[in-house]
Amino acid sequence: MTNLSHKDSEGVCLWLTGLPASGKTTVAKLVERRLLDQGERIERLDGDVVRQSLTADLGFSRRDRDKNIARVAFVAKMLQRNDVITLCSFITPYRAQRDYVRNEIADVRIVHVEAPVEVCIERDPKGMYKKAQEGEIEGFTGIDAPYEQPVTPDLALYTEDETVEESADRVMVYLAQEGFLQQVPDVPEDEDEQTVHKHLEKLGYI
Repeated sequence: MTNLSHKDSEGVCLWLTGLPASGKTTVAKLVERRLLDQGERIERLDGDVVRQSLTADLGFSRRDRDKNIARVAFVAKMLQRNDVITLCSFITPYRAQRDYVRNEIADVRIVHVEAPVEVCIERDPKGMYKKAQEGEIEGFTGIDAPYEQPVTPDLALYTEDETVEESADRVMVYLAQEGFLQQVPDVPEDEDEQTVHKHLEKLGYI
């Protein structure tokens, strides 16, 4: 493991946005496990879990979706400013919501977990797309509610073409490059920083 940090480890919020079944939670869980293995301070906030507790009173209207994001952003802000790496996995379909998140949280990075809607429909682990297509669910993102693509995300993960491990690798490298980790995984101990950067460039991470 090689030190690549340019500052002391500080809190950051990675806000994973994308269509339902694009892979947000799956990637976040693997990144969480890797960060815990490295001894980092880490919390993960997930849409399904939050809606069972913090926002159980909210529905899926545009107004309620905005309230949902506002409450989560408040929690993430508290964690981030107390030097916790916070992973937030939420569809966050509207640009205005993501702008709100950027304005509320001091250090937040938008991660677009990108997969075509056709691929997400094929995955459909909860059967939600099928229910939406059959009219059982109204206002479902990707079917009868829009997903406004991020224009300039800080990081984009292409889960149609990348394995979960490859997407998690890219998140870990990004965190290290930005100075939030003390070490980059899977780089030999005896390589200097310049060699590390060449190694990452070869892998396509720079």
